Amino acid sequence: MYNMIVKRKVPLVNEEFYHIFSRSIFKFQVFTNDRNFERFTTAIEFFNYKQNAMAFSKFNINSFQAQKQFKNEYFTKENQLTEIIAFCLMPTHLHLLLKQLQENGISQMVGNALNSYSKYFNTKLDRTGPLWESKFKNVLVDSDEQLLHLTRYIHLNPVSAHLVEHPKDWQFSSYDEYVNPKQENRICEFEKYIDMNAKDYEKFVMDRKDYQRELSKIKKHLLEPYFG
Repeated sequence: MYNMIVKRKVPLVNEEFYHIFSRSIFKFQVFTNDRNFERFTTAIEFFNYKQNAMAFSKFNINSFQAQKQFKNEYFTKENQLTEIIAFCLMPTHLHLLLKQLQENGISQMVGNALNSYSKYFNTKLDRTGPLWESKFKNVLVDSDEQLLHLTRYIHLNPVSAHLVEHPKDWQFSSYDEYVNPKQENRICEFEKYIDMNAKDYEKFVMDRKDYQRELSKIKKHLLEPYFG
């Protein structure tokens, strides 16, 4: 069982929301197929709870019914480290929008998930060394408006990168949870913070699609002389 707590210069505060961002070293493609994406999505759900009754590798290969039974027993509010508000996994990086519930909750959950995936990925490719660029970055979300707009930014990431034309076509984000209330296996808790029905949220996101693509292109050109 992993127990990797990333120490921050400024401690993250309980009951606050944070945008968490982590990028692979040298922009290496760390999610190369559906199985990779699905493994990490399962990891952030698994490591979001304090328990050591089962190793993640065993949990991940269990049947759906066995996983459900385990969740019912151990995925309790008392064990929960964060509320996952939104997420998006990209080939070279990831975005999480989290509310910290317990001291060091975000550091523990994110650190364990990143560390677990690094070990898995390095073993599969017979490589050594770090997989992620540095400690994950965090930005405090200080208003309801910022929270709402940040979910849109996160869900439009695959569109801005021209990986898909519509965020619903990207399977590896929480967008479908927002626009499809009947979706099963939900891991996000956003309803009490996002006061918008599914249809209005989809319009809210798509209204920004072209603008965010242009903004992404401009930012890339501005940064290339320094980081290209």
